[in-house]
Amino acid sequence: MLADSADIEVSLLTGGIDKPYAFGLAMALMSRDIRLDFIGSDEIDSPELRARPSLNYLNLRGNQRPDASFGTKVRRILIYYARLIRYGALAKQKLFHILWNNKFETFDRTVLMLYYKALGKKLVLTAHNVNAGKRDSNDSLLNRLTLGIQYRLADHIFVHTESMKRELLVDFHVRDEAVTVIPLGINNAVPQTDLSSAEAKRRLGLANSDKAILFFGSISPYKGLEYAVTAFQQLSATSRDYRLIIAGRPGQGCEPYLEEVQKTIAAHASRDRVIQKIEFIPDEETELYFKAADVLALPYTHVFQSGVLVLAYSFGLPVIASDVGPLKEEVVDGTTGYLCRPRDAANVAETIERYFASNLFKNLSARRSQIRDYGRSRFSWDVVADRTRAVYTELLFQ
Repeated sequence: MLADSADIEVSLLTGGIDKPYAFGLAMALMSRDIRLDFIGSDEIDSPELRARPSLNYLNLRGNQRPDASFGTKVRRILIYYARLIRYGALAKQKLFHILWNNKFETFDRTVLMLYYKALGKKLVLTAHNVNAGKRDSNDSLLNRLTLGIQYRLADHIFVHTESMKRELLVDFHVRDEAVTVIPLGINNAVPQTDLSSAEAKRRLGLANSDKAILFFGSISPYKGLEYAVTAFQQLSATSRDYRLIIAGRPGQGCEPYLEEVQKTIAAHASRDRVIQKIEFIPDEETELYFKAADVLALPYTHVFQSGVLVLAYSFGLPVIASDVGPLKEEVVDGTTGYLCRPRDAANVAETIERYFASNLFKNLSARRSQIRDYGRSRFSWDVVADRTRAVYTELLFQ
């Protein structure tokens, strides 16, 4: 039986996080006439979503402010789970698409998945990270066991690269036909205005002649911030034109890591040329950093996929990225940036120096549009929507 477009109704369970992906996917799916219940939070709410008649925004998670008291945090997460469980029992949608788990990973991967299955729901899961514990060097038997249970209970799994699919098949014995590779999807949730690069630099206290290197997003050990800092310090010994911008907040449990990096910054003579904005950067401020920067640094030690790289491409900003995971396939040498060796600060410095001597940097104003076009093509939401709709159709109607 073939599906009529009006027959496809899906519950999109976002975990209340990752607005760029949730927003982009929702808009793409609605462009394919798919009706959505969008389970969200204050953090990812937006007028653009609520204005669409084919989307029912359900703010089940509400406020997630990190400065709340412990008691408040416990109460609001328990209320959220109660709402989620009640929603599952009452929802008419036969297909639940889980973008992210919630606060209690073990519960979500096991009990909640079994609950949804007992209700007769078809379950689609987007695995943005196949095994984050392995990536972060804190893997455990419990982590692998519960991940395996979730992957086995899912009717279909989306991943963003072929290497992620291979890992699912080899490490968790998922069936090949139960996994589909889709692009990450270029960020279309962050506003872009007519703010110029020169004005963005001025607002951050930079001169037009400054060579601004940006490190952006959640700060965790696998992202290799220490290599970017050491590379910058090496470069600053040869020229005072280099500036480093660090914008983002530490990931959960990563505060000690950031403190050690900050000690390294404070102990060096170049400390006055480092801008640190150690906090969550809201969407409306993101543009400032990407337009002030001349290049984005991604000195990762391990990665499944990088939303920050895709965000950089949406602004036409070149990247210096480690030759790890899918980054070596997503960075076109000399066109969208350059690759460097992982865990090698000296090579990061050499690669940054190479970039600032290249035609890519010298013609950056003209090359930005080419990078944006490349990003839109490689990380197309149209491709995401078509492949996702095909999976929905197969699960619901065949």
